[in-house]
Amino acid sequence: MPHLENMVLCRESQVSTLQSLFGERHHFSFASIFIYGHTASGKTYVTQTLLKTLELPHVFVNCVECFTLRLLLEQILNRLNRLNSSGDGHSTQITCDTFNDFVRLFKQVTKAKSLEDQTVYIVLDKAEYLRDMEANILPGFLRLQELTHRNVTVIFLSEIVWEKFRPNTGCFEPFVLYFPDYSIGNLQKILSHDHPPEYSADFYAAYINILLGVFYTVCRDLKELRHLAVLNFPKYCEPVVKGEASERDTRKLWRNIEPHLKKAMQTVYLREISSSQWEKLQKDDTDLGQLKGLSAYTHVELPYYSKFILIAAYLASYNPARTDKRFFLKHHGKIKKTNFLKKHEKTSNHLLGPKLFPLDRLLAILYSIVDSRVAPTANIFSQISSLVTLQLLTLVGHDDQLDGPKYKCTVSLDFIRAIARDFCHCSECVRSCPNIIMYRTEVCDSPIW
Repeated sequence: MPHLENMVLCRESQVSTLQSLFGERHHFSFASIFIYGHTASGKTYVTQTLLKTLELPHVFVNCVECFTLRLLLEQILNRLNRLNSSGDGHSTQITCDTFNDFVRLFKQVTKAKSLEDQTVYIVLDKAEYLRDMEANILPGFLRLQELTHRNVTVIFLSEIVWEKFRPNTGCFEPFVLYFPDYSIGNLQKILSHDHPPEYSADFYAAYINILLGVFYTVCRDLKELRHLAVLNFPKYCEPVVKGEASERDTRKLWRNIEPHLKKAMQTVYLREISSSQWEKLQKDDTDLGQLKGLSAYTHVELPYYSKFILIAAYLASYNPARTDKRFFLKHHGKIKKTNFLKKHEKTSNHLLGPKLFPLDRLLAILYSIVDSRVAPTANIFSQISSLVTLQLLTLVGHDDQLDGPKYKCTVSLDFIRAIARDFCHCSECVRSCPNIIMYRTEVCDSPIW
């Protein structure tokens, strides 16, 4: 189907598999299909596009919106009841409290809509939220075809693997389909396909190549990259619009866009500014922190111990582990400064980027910089998890690994300085310690925290 190939790029294998599973409207299909993959890997888009293009009767429900069993079941039944209905008519709202009622009402609705001999597809997006509902909901959807005696297929879309879903008591196994992450070549092809009609495809492809060269190492989310591409393209083609360069003058175009892409690196995923604010920033060449309304993390209100945790994470990310004894112990012994730094350590750690560190090291530094005694309670660990959720810390690895999870601090030095000022208002102290690597600085005898 050539029209479908133009709509869905770089997912030929998955589209072919789903097409063979769906078949025609009157064909029997699998009772349940489980599709999983990371964020922005095309699961939802491919499934919706296929069902709409093939004109198959389907109901699409987001489990985040339907956070209770009743909301979920009623949403499915009411949307199914509106299939093949004119937009002017007001259909009666169906109420459903239990899964047993859902099976009974599902039979009635499919019979009323003459869907008894056709495959009805129920798509549950963000299906991982089903695990928080009643224990019978997941096994019930997996065996819905058997319970209703109807030709119905339930499609689960999730970001986690099937093994995390499977109940301990066992259940009906669905057909599992994996959507891998897009490669850099796939992203290049998909993003280049969105080129504006007023510019040539080669010109926009060269811009996407530059964009991926900058952002691919830190961001592989197609949605975020597409947002960044749209946001920064006017600045890239600015010399062409002004007549200062041609579309083939890639060197001059790169020099013009490079500083703006570096600014955009500071706010990847965060959406700290709107598109209009970002355009104003680019037009005026304003510094990121000077534009009104931009937080650059500085407006994030954190709990008391979360600030200490973030400072400890910054220290662990930008200082070698071998320096901890020197910086955080009062009686660390004599250390020769001449032999202290290796050749590669003479380079600024800020140029090398943040390093990974284990949880034990984070807690050890935290206990050193906090004046009062801090117990490793659930409150401390929950605040660490919150910092990961806010993307102020990055979690690499999982608890089931032998060496444990590792973290990395993602905030800038300016944000750490802003936090430090909450604990010490001595400007000389904060200014004289650019790396914030000491509990007591050389110019101020009081703790900078």
